[in-house]
Amino acid sequence: MDSARFLNLRYGISTAALLTAIAAPAYAQTAAPVQVADAATGAVEASQDPAAPDAQDQGPPADQAPIVVTGTLFRDSNASSISPVTVLSAATLQRANITTAQDAIRSVSADSAGSISTGFKNGFSAGGAAVSLRGLGVSSTVVLIDGLRSANFPLNDDGHNSYVDLNSIPFSIVDRIEVLKDGASSTYGADAIGGVVNLISKKQFKGLEGSVQAGTTEKGDGSRYRATLTAGVGDYREKGWNFYINGEYTYDGFITNHSRGYPFNTNDLRPSGLTDRNRNDDSLTTSNPQAVVTRVSQSDLNNPLSGQVGDPTTRYQLLNPTACPFGTFTVNTKEASGTGCAHNLADEYSIIQPKQQRYSTTGRLSVRLADNWEAFATGSYSHSEVTITGAPSNIRATQPFGGSASIASSNPGIVLPVYVCASGVNCASAADRKLNPNNPYAAAYAGDPSNGAARIYYLFGDIPAGSFRYVDVFRTSAGISGDLGNGFKFRLNGVYARDNFSVTQHGFVNVQGLLNAVNTGAYNFVNPELNTAAVRNQVSPDRTTPSYSTVATIGGSLLKSLLPLAGGDLNVGGGFQIRRETLMNRNQNSDLAYYGLTTSSAQGRQTVTAGFFEIDAPFTRTFDLNVSGRYDHYSQGYSHFSPKVGAKFSPIEQVSFRATYSQGFRAPTFAEYNPASSYSGFTTFAPPQSFVDAHPGNAAYSGSYSIGAGSKGNPDILPEVSRSVTIGTMLKPTRWFNMTVDYYNIRKSNLIVSGPLQAKAIDAYYAQTTAAAGCAAVAAVGQGYKCNVVDGVDPVNPTALPRLLVLDVPYVNANYQVSSGLDMQASVDLHLADRMRLISRVDVTRVLRLDLVTPEGVMQKYAGTLGPYNLSSGGGTPRIRGNWQNALEFGKVSLTATTYYVGRIKQVAADTITPVNGAIDLSCANNKAPIVKGGDKSYQCYIRPFIYADLNAAVQVNDQFRFFVNVQNFTNARAPLASGAYTSNPNYLNAWHYAGLVGRSFSAGANFKF
Repeated sequence: MDSARFLNLRYGISTAALLTAIAAPAYAQTAAPVQVADAATGAVEASQDPAAPDAQDQGPPADQAPIVVTGTLFRDSNASSISPVTVLSAATLQRANITTAQDAIRSVSADSAGSISTGFKNGFSAGGAAVSLRGLGVSSTVVLIDGLRSANFPLNDDGHNSYVDLNSIPFSIVDRIEVLKDGASSTYGADAIGGVVNLISKKQFKGLEGSVQAGTTEKGDGSRYRATLTAGVGDYREKGWNFYINGEYTYDGFITNHSRGYPFNTNDLRPSGLTDRNRNDDSLTTSNPQAVVTRVSQSDLNNPLSGQVGDPTTRYQLLNPTACPFGTFTVNTKEASGTGCAHNLADEYSIIQPKQQRYSTTGRLSVRLADNWEAFATGSYSHSEVTITGAPSNIRATQPFGGSASIASSNPGIVLPVYVCASGVNCASAADRKLNPNNPYAAAYAGDPSNGAARIYYLFGDIPAGSFRYVDVFRTSAGISGDLGNGFKFRLNGVYARDNFSVTQHGFVNVQGLLNAVNTGAYNFVNPELNTAAVRNQVSPDRTTPSYSTVATIGGSLLKSLLPLAGGDLNVGGGFQIRRETLMNRNQNSDLAYYGLTTSSAQGRQTVTAGFFEIDAPFTRTFDLNVSGRYDHYSQGYSHFSPKVGAKFSPIEQVSFRATYSQGFRAPTFAEYNPASSYSGFTTFAPPQSFVDAHPGNAAYSGSYSIGAGSKGNPDILPEVSRSVTIGTMLKPTRWFNMTVDYYNIRKSNLIVSGPLQAKAIDAYYAQTTAAAGCAAVAAVGQGYKCNVVDGVDPVNPTALPRLLVLDVPYVNANYQVSSGLDMQASVDLHLADRMRLISRVDVTRVLRLDLVTPEGVMQKYAGTLGPYNLSSGGGTPRIRGNWQNALEFGKVSLTATTYYVGRIKQVAADTITPVNGAIDLSCANNKAPIVKGGDKSYQCYIRPFIYADLNAAVQVNDQFRFFVNVQNFTNARAPLASGAYTSNPNYLNAWHYAGLVGRSFSAGANFKF
């Protein structure tokens, strides 16, 4: 069978599988928990309904393994099922062979635009992972561990969005994950606008258990190893205490773009009928690892940055024409001529998956102090490290963000002088002067050094580029709870966590080190492989920057059953919380010593005091009303009250209806409000055709480039506020089937955004013909907008408008955002025959709206598009996400297939389109795919749906041993072509299609327990 037929067959089989799941009566969540009396954790707990799926997989009895209920103070079945919750049990995770927190949480269909995956290797959050419920951003989702907060990752996403790094959470002790999918600020305070993720750990464990697993991809890369071990002593039921300790280790190897081939290893999409965006094989002024030079004048012989714009008809030449490993290309136009070495940097240097290594240890002590008094204490340490490699640095670069334009090596361009000497100063007249061996014009212009400089275009291919990052997370928590009598119960708990982060940057060029190496002739540009380690370290010394964040919280609550009602007890509760948070994200380039290294930083400290209450009133057996509220006060001076009301109506046992209304808020992050914080980020920008036409003969000006924006914290910024509504139904017609369907609608106002008029400002610049007029047009857009860095002149077209490289933009409170959609969940647990069981669960989300209204009143619609393009590397907002897991157990053998689906995405993005008459055209006329000039804009306007499936087979040999094998993406489904994606992720969407980049992979392992 040829590959095309196989692809169609594979796609058809997978699509049929998902459609069957959707058509089947299987949309629901796990049944509501029922009450238990034990509560040693200091958080609300419940056990699962024995009739619900996975009930017999939960392990020890409820009094030995209580489970936290997210979103309520009460251990009551009605209160805990009013809000929509997705539950991932340990059994569900094991069947799918999910072994990390990020894989588990990001598999939930409610995770949408702005989420961060491990494969995200660029920018501030490289190597981190985060969830963005409802597409509202990672800073609008609260992540808890056993109901308590943890420290945020010290580096913010996109420079200002705070989040908990999922990769730093120990996973092998996780017993259950609950994802609360409505506004929960009334219980948890700020940032719970999109929802709450609660990872619930094992409360007690006795004995010894562990696992080992190893695997690799079909192509032999991306090796993965994992080992866990848990040991526990003490019988909590009999002796009143238990202690366990856990260790975990995980390793993931590199996956390169080269290994995955076209189209994920190139910016040349001509085989797909699109344009060639790779300028490294056809432009003499696009830098490559083999230097190209042309003769120009030098106004200051002591300063290599004083080279002047030369005659554009001057011939360019290679310093070493014999060192082209991938062949050559020749340019022969009236503007420029010469030969260069051809390169495809994405294929040579880019990686799809960084190398990661994680290990952790966790201990927990649970003690029964008296019959109705319990206490616990936990401590954990986790270490996560990420190694990232990338393309080498360019010798031509803009000045560091905030630095003087006089140190830019691209404006108009760095040159190699005629003479070099040991001191690097006044070499033209120094006693030890010598002709520069790197300058081919030196001998001819020995008597006229001012006119014999060599303008150079070069990448430092002999200096490895990338970063090494690690984060150490220390976390401890403790609590006590008990019964005070007369219906009063209390709990008191606290947590302290600290994230110590360090990043070591490799390959960034040190400004002074480069200038000294050029003037002394120390760096060999002709044969870079001959450079010594000392010289390379002079040009590009490693830069290590530590940062940290902390959180310390103490809180408590008092609960009281006031009086019996027809449906149960009237419960009231109240409590307090005091939280102290600090952040020190240090500037990696505070001395402005490096080209290209970020100057973003954030710092601050705050104390949050809060009081909260909850009332649950089951007026009848069919109707329950729950009311809660929370008041938070921040040391910065602002406060907020967050109310919530929810109701559940069950006319018959098999059918229930529920609804919630809540108000919430997101507090400004330290980066957004503290003037000591600053942010500089870059996005891909395609200049207008008028600009391209004004730069004929210079291919470097015809393609997309990175444009930067910088902003500082605004102390006058206000919190975001939200209004959230959910309406749903729960169906449980039989013991083996249950289903839920919920509608959600969230409106978030006072949006904290960086430069909402950035696109307008950029367009205003490019509507002019000179830099001065362009910058005046930028400033006219609004307060806080201005040019920061403008490129040097185009040597081929010196009178044409230069590129805008960086502009300043403000943090402001914008208008509002609306997110709405449908969640559908179901589970089936059916005993087919003796010792044969079918377990099926479906989780699907349909996004109806993800709209943002700009300060000018223009509505940007993101659902089903690549927008918001400027959030987390333009991952886009798929309208439909879903997964369907089917497990068949017969005897000691189990077979599980888990299918994942992402709907098609239109390659347009409202936040990159200029409104016309107050409206944004989302038609294919604004397709972000690189269409050939004059071509059909509707061609490849959509990224096709993506569907793949994982298989897992296991054998329970006896009570002590379980062996398993896993095939991920077993049909080897390939990620769809996303030609409108960021060029740094060539032609793929990392957030949604990652499994299609990795391809088919295999693993095997064993679980043991004694």
